[in-house]
Amino acid sequence: MDFNLPQELTDYLAELDQFIEQKIRPLEQKDDNIRFFDHRREWARTDFEGGGLPRKEWEALLKEARRVADEAGHLRFPLPAEFGGKDGSNLAMTVIREHLAARGLGLHNDLQNEHSIVANNPFVLLFRDFGTKEQYAEFVDKMLNEEYQLAFGLTEPDHGSDATHMETRAVPEKRDGVDGWLVNGEKMWTTGMHTATHCVTFVRTSGKDGDAKGITALIVPSDAAGVKVEEYLWTFNMPTDHPRVSFTNVWVPDSAVFGPMDGGLAIAQHFVHENRIRQAASSLGAADYCIRESVKYARERKPFGQELARNQGIQFPMVELATQVEMLRLLIRKTAWEMDQMSKPEVAKQISDKVAMCNYWSNRLCCEAADQAMQVHGGIGYSRHKPFEHIYRHHRRYRITEGSEEIQKRKVGAFLFGYLGPNKH
Repeated sequence: MDFNLPQELTDYLAELDQFIEQKIRPLEQKDDNIRFFDHRREWARTDFEGGGLPRKEWEALLKEARRVADEAGHLRFPLPAEFGGKDGSNLAMTVIREHLAARGLGLHNDLQNEHSIVANNPFVLLFRDFGTKEQYAEFVDKMLNEEYQLAFGLTEPDHGSDATHMETRAVPEKRDGVDGWLVNGEKMWTTGMHTATHCVTFVRTSGKDGDAKGITALIVPSDAAGVKVEEYLWTFNMPTDHPRVSFTNVWVPDSAVFGPMDGGLAIAQHFVHENRIRQAASSLGAADYCIRESVKYARERKPFGQELARNQGIQFPMVELATQVEMLRLLIRKTAWEMDQMSKPEVAKQISDKVAMCNYWSNRLCCEAADQAMQVHGGIGYSRHKPFEHIYRHHRRYRITEGSEEIQKRKVGAFLFGYLGPNKH
């Protein structure tokens, strides 16, 4: 049993650090771009008069950082070589994502909007595995160069975790001799719709409420007649790009069907384990950052003439958090390593519970670490001059999105009690 990280991976972390210092940090400091990361960050990022959307200058900066990272060969790291990537493993991605988050807030990695110099790009793999030849040819290159941007329309105003009860419907309709589908319904939290060129929209095409079979994914152009952003939902963590979108008599041709007819939920589940383990690693890194910053401050701060750190009331909460970080890091890396030994279907059947454990516990741990960091830092910790409130606000949403805590606990329980998994009986 060898717990050492591969040498090529530790070398790559050093390469990323050097890249950040040489290319990303100067961009972060240029033209007062630091306003997007210091105490002004929420106001600099948010167009409050424009519906709370991200300011164009903010998104332009993120895009430039991605361009620079792509030019250097980092952005596509986890993608297969055929897409210009480096075939990055799940283990490598968990280590990298933890490492970047543990550096703190910055242009290299800002998870408020899933931005990172080492990106996730699951849509590319979805088109490889589910798209037709024509869809693959049209979309993949354009997604990689950001000419096309896709939103994901699964959740609805009245249906979140209960996706099989979605009310958005599509019925067959021929127009001008072309077979197609007429879509009516609403979607919620359709992130990125303000800049999306298309929305992968999940609709019921057959079956009854509660049936997993009968749901189909359609690629709907965002400018199609009948597609309308009804409102942008302002959240705990601004800016907002999470709208409620209506689809009123929206027609798309048969060529818009994405993946198996009536089997669209397979698309929604295709990348869930990779997303969850990588996001868990990011929360772990952010938690580690909060702990280390708190320890440093507690050694420097000297109320009543001695280090704050000498108080066990300060030490013990940090000890408990640090202990959880160490244990969780081992579970995340072991689980990621196991994922690399299996196919996607095997991961779902064998270790989906372990992925869920990693994800829900790391998200909770990050919130606890950020909250404790505010407490240790006192008034300045509660202010926006420290990043802890930002970390808390962002990571608090992960206890709901990407599978709520309750949904993930249910998965763990199903494996534990033998209703699912290798010990099913």
